[in-house]
Amino acid sequence: MHYQGKLYRALNPIYACEPLSGRGAELYGGRFNAKGVPALYTSLTIMTALKEANQVGNLQPTTLVSYDADLERVFDCREDTTVQAQGIDAAALADHTWRDQMKSAGEARTQTFARQLAADGYCGLIVKSYAAAATDDDLNLVLWAWSNAAPSRLILIDDEHRLSR
Repeated sequence: MHYQGKLYRALNPIYACEPLSGRGAELYGGRFNAKGVPALYTSLTIMTALKEANQVGNLQPTTLVSYDADLERVFDCREDTTVQAQGIDAAALADHTWRDQMKSAGEARTQTFARQLAADGYCGLIVKSYAAAATDDDLNLVLWAWSNAAPSRLILIDDEHRLSR
């Protein structure tokens, strides 16, 4: 699918000066990226971004950023038949044991799925949020490839250059 529109990300302030780096995900791994693979975990709404960033305990300091996106090849995980054709299902996508899988097998099943999609030329995937407070309307877009030009254009919205101060 093609995605064009705004995306949002609630960052740990440690990474606020590098909102396009994917460094945190690269260091620790994520549901849809193995350690060593940069990824940007973005959301389609501000509230979903906040739910994603603050899943445990109290609200911690957070830097909220937005992007203007024009992404030509995004895999849509909302369609069960499309997901199943890739050898995975909705239950596996939602499996909360992905960290344990990563520790024991070196790569979680969702990370393998994402690696295969990236190898097939997808820049990312759109998937429902698995944050505790998320509803079916809360959606994320996880990116493995992005730049300031097509086909995976992602532009940070910072017209006043606040993050470079």
